[in-house]
Amino acid sequence: MKRGKRREASGLSLSFLDVICCGFGGIILLLVLTKVGEVKALEQSVVNLEGLVVKLQDELHEIRGETDVFDRELRAKQEQISEERVRIARLQGDLSRIQGEFAASREMSEVSDILDGRLLAAHQELTEEMKRLQELSRQRRRVPDSPIGGIPVDSEYIIFVIDTSGSMYNYAWPLVVQKMSQVLDIYPQVKGIQVMNDMGQYMFPRYTGKWIPDTPARRKAILARLSGWSVFSNSSPVEGISRAIQTFAKGDKKVSIYVFGDEFTGGSIDSVVQTVARINARDAEGNQRARIHAIGFPVVFSIPGVDNTTGERFATLMRILCRENGGTFVGLNSVQR
Repeated sequence: MKRGKRREASGLSLSFLDVICCGFGGIILLLVLTKVGEVKALEQSVVNLEGLVVKLQDELHEIRGETDVFDRELRAKQEQISEERVRIARLQGDLSRIQGEFAASREMSEVSDILDGRLLAAHQELTEEMKRLQELSRQRRRVPDSPIGGIPVDSEYIIFVIDTSGSMYNYAWPLVVQKMSQVLDIYPQVKGIQVMNDMGQYMFPRYTGKWIPDTPARRKAILARLSGWSVFSNSSPVEGISRAIQTFAKGDKKVSIYVFGDEFTGGSIDSVVQTVARINARDAEGNQRARIHAIGFPVVFSIPGVDNTTGERFATLMRILCRENGGTFVGLNSVQR
């Protein structure tokens, strides 16, 4: 009886162990299956991530390419902006220069220019009544065609040829302005005025090759512009005289040229005299196209240590030109007003 009970207990124990083992086996199998699924999921995730990385890299390359394009366009725009800034600066410089040239006559409108042109045309075709009034005015002021200070004042048009070199501008310019004003005063009314420097450059470029109408406003504008007029000069009046005669001394106009200067730095004096004699030749009646007057400013004689040879050459040249061309040479003895 005892053996039988022992066998029953042993069989029960084995059955329990079998159940336990099977349970553990099932759990292990589940764990194995679970791990296998995770591995496949990880492998799929890796594949997906690699595809995403490739896609992002492609997008990155595309973005970098677009960035390079934008950088090139930006640099091109910056270069264009720099060029435009340079152009603007150049235009501003041109504008400042033009404003300086016309500062004296800035207040004059286009209507005034039209009226001045009509006035000039009216002076060129004077009526009998205007001639009579002018004759009466001359009789009250002076005897007709009489010289003032040795200078004949019978001209209808006057041209100033002024040395604008540094020596004149720095040492005698206030006196130059004063002498121009005095010359204008001895001509109460003329048909036209012109002003250029000794190299033939016009004071007012808008009147290149044309006469400046003679009005009180124009005379004020000329004197105002002269006060600050400083342009390059070679201290030789030959070019200015030649241009004045060839451009303006035509037909039966009575023209006087006034040369203001202090030096002659050119070549042969005889060559200049012959050139002027050729272009200012006398007509059949013995009349020349223009009178030539000159005022000599003793600048080189008033500066200590400066060679005055060029001043002596200017005085010699202008004495001859004035004598040969119906004019007068006036030599000043001081540069002080």
